[in-house]
Amino acid sequence: MAIHKKIKFNQSQEDAAAAFLTAAPDAKLESNKSKTYEKGIAKGHKRQVSITIAPELLRKVDERAEAMGMGRSALISMALYSILKK
Repeated sequence: MAIHKKIKFNQSQEDAAAAFLTAAPDAKLESNKSKTYEKGIAKGHKRQVSITIAPELLRKVDERAEAMGMGRSALISMALYSILKK
């Protein structure tokens, strides 16, 4: 693999590139970065939280997750998303 020098852009090229990228429909707004929810422990683009759950409920969650072929965390996330979507 060859090592190349970094291409130097002038300010108008950088401004044009930034305008192009921010005009994209899937572009993230800068204001969203300042509104990052800081609760929990950062794990990639998600947050890890700790909950306390009754053993019987946990057993049912694990059984349902196994029956659906997914992990406990995925099942809980899916259930929460479904509840909050309403």
